[in-house]
Amino acid sequence: MSATAPILQMDSITKEFPGVKALADVSLSVGIDEIHAICGENGAGKSTLMKVLSGVYPYGSYSGTITYRGEEVRFKDIRASEAAGIVIIHQELALIPELSITENIFLGNEPTTRFGSIDWKGAQREARELLARVGLDEDPDTLIKDIGVGKQQLVEIAKALSKRVKLLILDEPTAALNESDSQHLLDLLRGLKGKGVSSIIISHKLNEIEQVADSITIIRDGRAIETLNVVRDGVNEDRIIRGMVGRSLQSRFPDRVPEIGEVFFEVNGWTVQHPVSAERMVCKNESFTVRRGEIVGLAGLVGAGRTELAMSLFGRSYGAYRSGTIVKDGKQVQLRTVHEAIDNGLAYVSEDRKALGLNLLDDIKRSIVSAKPERISRANVVDEYREHDVAEEYRRKLRIKTASVESGVDTLSGGNQQKVVLAKWMFTEPDLLILDEPTRGIDVGAKFEIYGIIQELAAQGKGIVLISSELPELLGLSDRIYTIFEGAITGEYSAATATPEALMKSMTSSAQKVTAA
Repeated sequence: MSATAPILQMDSITKEFPGVKALADVSLSVGIDEIHAICGENGAGKSTLMKVLSGVYPYGSYSGTITYRGEEVRFKDIRASEAAGIVIIHQELALIPELSITENIFLGNEPTTRFGSIDWKGAQREARELLARVGLDEDPDTLIKDIGVGKQQLVEIAKALSKRVKLLILDEPTAALNESDSQHLLDLLRGLKGKGVSSIIISHKLNEIEQVADSITIIRDGRAIETLNVVRDGVNEDRIIRGMVGRSLQSRFPDRVPEIGEVFFEVNGWTVQHPVSAERMVCKNESFTVRRGEIVGLAGLVGAGRTELAMSLFGRSYGAYRSGTIVKDGKQVQLRTVHEAIDNGLAYVSEDRKALGLNLLDDIKRSIVSAKPERISRANVVDEYREHDVAEEYRRKLRIKTASVESGVDTLSGGNQQKVVLAKWMFTEPDLLILDEPTRGIDVGAKFEIYGIIQELAAQGKGIVLISSELPELLGLSDRIYTIFEGAITGEYSAATATPEALMKSMTSSAQKVTAA
């Protein structure tokens, strides 16, 4: 292979499923020692292209050619691509929680002694070397379940390095990571490219793409629209967005004139104990209010206790309640179970739509009515015609991209799955919606649509509690913002007084509680 030749060349890749052309004549070139980003809206074809490359979709199931390290390759499965040095790390990490780091790194690829048994001492020794390469200071005997998601991502990369990877593919590698873990991962990718490892990264975090990528290929509706050189073409986030959605988003948030009513939901002195550690309080005497038609943001760093607060309010589904009251429409209410919370007009969109928001074995129509099936039931029997009509109504209203509401939710892109989750809770006709990271892992075009749905719900007089790790999102959507630090509310800001600097100060210190009108 020539020193100037790309490590990977994909030419005229076309992939079809029944009734759908997922990829249409897509070409992609990745240089040696390059970090190449692939950007596009959910459903654009990014993951499909990578599955073609890695052999998940084997040769013969697509048309076009793949040239890797100067030779045409025809992978029959993922083991064949890994043997050639191409390793893909999916967004849902493929690690076994009950096994150790060493066991996970060498699973299916265990080193053996000359007698044919597994060489665990050799495996541990090599695991330590691999962990050092990725900057992870952990004992190789540590169980995967005992380390955080950021460290698990590094174990996945160590596993890839054990397979002598030359081309590393990462699908949304920082979606579930905090800022410091994300930065460590990006720095690691930079370091690897100087040591003979090229990377392809799929991400919706455009600021990270701009920071780390050498070149970017934009895919839209199954077609490669353009490839940009980040430095030469002066690429920024707005330029990437324009390529992804086919238009310039002058504003990242839809225009809105809020119509805010009276306070209708109050939380007073809310205190909740950690479910395992009796001495630890995850919610410490927290109080806040929500008005009708108002979007109230909750800002905090990872581990601050935002999700714990939300889940404990929603039918005490997290931790052990210790004290505090909830007042709705002037009356104290008891929300001791999720069913009581729903009956009292609360809805909760969890941060993990696949684990907690959806049953991936269900179809779309059943998912939409699942939180309150009694609304379409007669004598405790679901009216299937009504179920279908309701699902069709939400499919049109929320513009869920699917051929049929009979399709499984697992066939949808992340953005469309999130719309199904929103539809599920809108169907319950709530007065208060708690939205926990509602745009995590979805692209900018889908985000804009979700923002519009949130604003429309507020315009209907519903109260919204919005949890987001993205400060621009909170600042762009919220009418008021509360900050949380170590399970306590440390500040309250109006839209006019909230700034990134002020929020960050309150998010990182409990020294002084701030109340801003």
